[in-house]
Amino acid sequence: MVKIRLSRGGRKNSPIFTIVATSSRNSATGKFIERLGKYDPRSENILANIKTDRIAYWLGTGAELSDSVSSLFKKHKIDIK
Repeated sequence: MVKIRLSRGGRKNSPIFTIVATSSRNSATGKFIERLGKYDPRSENILANIKTDRIAYWLGTGAELSDSVSSLFKKHKIDIK
């Protein structure tokens, strides 16, 4: 099953998360299928380069959003159709 979730990157005490489509069996920082955007909690542009069309595609093929990504999209009013 494919999940859309956050993958942590960045430095110590300065995280930058990448929103990725990955197999649910892979580790959170391991292999992924596609990068779908970035989430930087410390910058002004918190959500950058979000590919809403690709997220909609993956959801259409049966992928599931993780709880953290789902709440992040709701908080910042990002509508995926």
